[in-house]
Amino acid sequence: MDRVILHIDMNNFYASVETLYDPSLRDVPMAVGGDRERRHGIVLAKNMLAKEKGVKTAEALWEAERKCPGIRFVPPHFDRYAKYSRLAKSIYAQYTDMVESFGLDECWLDVTGSTRLFGSGREIAEEIRLRIREELGLTVSVGVSFNKIFAKLGSDYRKPDAVTEITRENFREIVWPLDAGALLFVGKSTQAALRKYGMRTIGDVAQADRRLLRRLLGKNGEQLSIYANGEDMAPVAHIGEAEELKSVSNSTTAIHDLRDDGEIRAELYMLSESVAHRLREKGLSGYNVQLSVRKYNLETYQRQKMLDVAVADSESIFRAAYGLFRAHHTGESIRSIGVRVSSLVPLGMTQCSLFGDAARGQRMQKLETAVDFLRCKYGEDVVERGIRRMHSDLFETEDVRRRTHIENPFKGVAV
Repeated sequence: MDRVILHIDMNNFYASVETLYDPSLRDVPMAVGGDRERRHGIVLAKNMLAKEKGVKTAEALWEAERKCPGIRFVPPHFDRYAKYSRLAKSIYAQYTDMVESFGLDECWLDVTGSTRLFGSGREIAEEIRLRIREELGLTVSVGVSFNKIFAKLGSDYRKPDAVTEITRENFREIVWPLDAGALLFVGKSTQAALRKYGMRTIGDVAQADRRLLRRLLGKNGEQLSIYANGEDMAPVAHIGEAEELKSVSNSTTAIHDLRDDGEIRAELYMLSESVAHRLREKGLSGYNVQLSVRKYNLETYQRQKMLDVAVADSESIFRAAYGLFRAHHTGESIRSIGVRVSSLVPLGMTQCSLFGDAARGQRMQKLETAVDFLRCKYGEDVVERGIRRMHSDLFETEDVRRRTHIENPFKGVAV
């Protein structure tokens, strides 16, 4: 028997929550992001009126204002978004204990075991949609299907405030005509590679020879074919399923032995960014930063530093790791390098500070949380660090991209 999977996407989430706190925003074009006085920053979210004027997520505020004169900007309030995310999940949990988050505003639900109590997948989706609107004042789009990938495509298919069901009988008519970029985890580089071989739609990918896709994209190409053909069997996690973590780490073996300080800084920064993202994704921060280095002759050493405050931003982690490197490295070429953060506590448990490095770290954490949201919604390339461009040769290979991109919620499958 097929599973019954829902994917629920809260429409224009940040903007919609802000409207609950300020109803005057409801009937005017508005966007969340940056400094509304200095018009500094980027658009994190926008309402439908702004979208109709051509305003796009991740573009500069001045660009949005040029397209839509008079648009109102409001700063982000992540505490509000977290609150409404929790309220929505409390509703979802009344239908199943299999609820898997995908950012603050999206969740998968496996309601296979709930259909005898609550009706079909579509009936459950409609009931949840109405409850979110009536109880929280927000709207959601819901996809109903037999796997996670198609359920996600369903929630994207009709917006806002809608339910779309994708079945074994209709997925070729609904899914296959969609642009290949609509598939989860297909970024710009993957899409460009597919187009080079004439694969523009999901149907093109589905019908392509898997051996060709594997030659073109490695294991990820084969996985894309599985997604496009509706063969994905990834489970929906249970509430609270994530195991307790003792540390979060990432390491890399360089394309060539590293000696140049700029290249070493670039590698350390990208590793720090990856570790910081995973910490925030797990709702954690850490006091201890550890550096591990393997030299060209395979000699290895590790050094660590205990910080005064728990951190979950890439700059704080990088500064600690690079400081350890400068203090202890004796100049030999480096074969591999790694960064680890331990002594973990729940994010936000550490005391806030208004001064010095701690305050800077807290500001960076808020900024990077916003970047997490953008990358999760629109792909890794939507916001790119200058250091990646300066040392692009270090990050061109598929393996390096996989190490540094946002963690795939499908437990190890990355595209």
